[in-house]
Amino acid sequence: MNHAPPHRFTRVFPERQRSFHGVTESASRSRALILLAIALALPATAMAEESRWGIHGALGVTDKPAARMKQAGIAAVWEPGLGWGKMDSAVFSMAVEGHLARWRPNDTTKSGITEIGVTPVLRLTRRYGDIRPYAEAGVGVRLLSHVRLSDTHTLSSAFQFADMIGAGLQAGNRQQYRIGIRFQHLSNAGIKRPNPGINFWQLYGQYVFG
Repeated sequence: MNHAPPHRFTRVFPERQRSFHGVTESASRSRALILLAIALALPATAMAEESRWGIHGALGVTDKPAARMKQAGIAAVWEPGLGWGKMDSAVFSMAVEGHLARWRPNDTTKSGITEIGVTPVLRLTRRYGDIRPYAEAGVGVRLLSHVRLSDTHTLSSAFQFADMIGAGLQAGNRQQYRIGIRFQHLSNAGIKRPNPGINFWQLYGQYVFG
């Protein structure tokens, strides 16, 4: 009986790994784009709200054992007052966030990383109530000060896509207070290899003026 030589599997299996990684890499971006497409397909509501500005603060941690990092960031938030949908219970709205963050490795011998970028955010919010839950998603871009996270983990390029999904609560007499949690995935979408990407779990708060 003939047996396939072992080296066949060493050639084929990495290809399957790369293929699976590519699917995983695009999953969060696909979810955000689908949510955006649904919102744009809905009839627009009356543009009754004025645009507002806000501030955002967040703390995050990675889920990669090879590159343990802590993240602290701030953002300026612009809400143009756009809304979509005629649902009785919820409405889609849009915001744009300009981010500045600092990553700190658990290994104090390594230098930190500065992150700057912008993310358009699509949010589905309950229409009524003193405390209103919401779900959100966004696809943005980031620039990093450098790409080496650890001795074994490098992102290859300073330019990264930033995909985000999250949920939270908003409250206040003007619905100006928000607190939420986000899952953020950064990768360069295969522009340069290797492209291991990195994930952050973030807890954040926002205050909106006006």
